Amino acid sequence: MKRNQLSIKTIVAIGIGAAVFIILAKFVSIPSPVPNTTIQTSYAFLALMAVVFGPIAGGLIGLIGHALNDAISYGSVWWSWVIVSMIVGFLIGLLSNKLDIESGVFNTKKVITFNVVQVVAQAVGWFLIAPSLDILIYAEPANKVFVQGLFAGISNMVTVGIIGTILLLAYAKTRSQSNSLHREL
Repeated sequence: MKRNQLSIKTIVAIGIGAAVFIILAKFVSIPSPVPNTTIQTSYAFLALMAVVFGPIAGGLIGLIGHALNDAISYGSVWWSWVIVSMIVGFLIGLLSNKLDIESGVFNTKKVITFNVVQVVAQAVGWFLIAPSLDILIYAEPANKVFVQGLFAGISNMVTVGIIGTILLLAYAKTRSQSNSLHREL
């Protein structure tokens, strides 16, 4: 296999991940007081998939899942926010090697590292990139899109911080630690 090709496991994870992202975005989102903005649990799942499968998978799950959800739910794709979902998935996925979740260890240091990175990734995406692209692409009013971005970013930070951390802790417990097996004498 060529070094720059995605494995079949990763391609399957992208497909399943995008499908689950759509289901969560469509059916497990919470209405908010901010127009056209909901509290999304799908970003916690995106964070899990990005940490487990890496930045390319995280970016593509965010891109495909968000784009298809928009197309199915609203009849058109809001590309500024889709791009941010891709960026957030990619940036969180950059942690995959550092966190090494497959080792079965997701200790306090790794939880803090994960949450610092996800907060920074989401702050850059939702507080800066999404509103700026909304203004540039769709000529939306600045005050509206910055409020939407601020609310989306904060709510995503909280859901990923709570649900995403719980998912990663649970996933790590399913992995065997390298020192967990001992030979009986």
